[in-house]
Formats: sequence, C-alpha cells, structure tokens
Amino acid sequence: MKQPGFFDVEERLARLSGLGDQLEAFSRTVDFEVFRPDLELALAYSDGSKGGRPPFDPVLMFKILVIQTLNNLSDERTEYLINDRLSFMRFLGLGLSDRVPDAKTVWLF
Repeated sequence: MKQPGFFDVEERLARLSGLGDQLEAFSRTVDFEVFRPDLELALAYSDGSKGGRPPFDPVLMFKILVIQTLNNLSDERTEYLINDRLSFMRFLGLGLSDRVPDAKTVWLF
C-alpha cells in the first residue's frame, strides 16, 4: 500500500469525471441557486439571535433530497452514503472535513 499523497482526492475525482459521473453532469445542467429564494422563504430560518447551531444551507439540503430521490434512499442510508461517496460530496460541495447533516436533520427538512 502506498503512502497517501496531496492530490489523491483530486485524482480520484478526475477519474470519476472521466467515467461519467452523472451527478457532476446534473450539477452542470441545473442551477440550484435559482431555488434559494423560494427555499429561504418557505423555511423561514430564525435570525440566530437565540443561539444554537446554525442551520445547514437550504440549497445543500435540497440537493440532498435530489440525491435521495434519484437513488431511492432512506434518511439513514443517505447520511452514510454522503459520508462515503466522493461523488455525493462533490455534488453537494462538501469537503472531507465538512459537517454532514445526520439522518434526523434530513428527515426534518
């Protein structure tokens, strides 16, 4: 087994792109930011003055619902696969060290 390198993740993502990552193509085709005003209006998040953990980005959560629908996933399986799959992380704009919504957060959304 070789020692991990600085560019291993980028090389793996490039390989996924070369193999035809459907989520990457979907992300290039659909501008998810168009949905932001409607999502923010519908969710009506508080201003944070009462404290607590800040909510996840509404567009991120919407994209999670897209992944669930395309793959027919439960909330628990969605949480696992977001943590497991680089293609899911890339589609959602998450890095390896970013916080991932848990199954209960997905369910509540």
